[in-house]
Amino acid sequence: MSDQNSVVGIFESHTLAEEAVGELQRCGLDIKKLSIVGRDQHTDEHVVGYYNTGDRMMCWGKRGAFWGGLWGMLFGAGFFWVPGLGPLLVAGPLVAMIVGAVEGATVVGGLSAVGAGFYSMGIPKDSILKYETAIKSGKFILVFHGTCEEVDKTRQILDRAKAAETALHTQTSETVT
Repeated sequence: MSDQNSVVGIFESHTLAEEAVGELQRCGLDIKKLSIVGRDQHTDEHVVGYYNTGDRMMCWGKRGAFWGGLWGMLFGAGFFWVPGLGPLLVAGPLVAMIVGAVEGATVVGGLSAVGAGFYSMGIPKDSILKYETAIKSGKFILVFHGTCEEVDKTRQILDRAKAAETALHTQTSETVT
């Protein structure tokens, strides 16, 4: 991405992540700059499948409505099996970064494909392990990229939306709350 400024929010549940996405949209932020990652919990349910209709990916299962709604709002969607992380659903610009890392074999210094995608977006390696650990434990990660002003505004919104933790990664500084 051209902007290496990002804010990352960790959410304890898909419900909190969904509410945060809605709040970002209501506040007028460009949702196409937002990525979301979460483990595919459907493996416990024996999912019948996933399908893609135009720009919309649909899935059956207890979180189908959550992911289906996000696929319609965000740019790009994918289902990945990542060693160590398991089945992941990813939406937003991070999908292109993961695919680029896998296709170009640019997996960086022991990082998974998802970690390499985060790294390609300007997120430092020391933070990536924390995000991968959060994903492994069933949490949801929201990543927003933009100008310093946009990521600062987004961080405030994510904090109000009950993110368990937020981190600002800018070209000049990095702060965590």
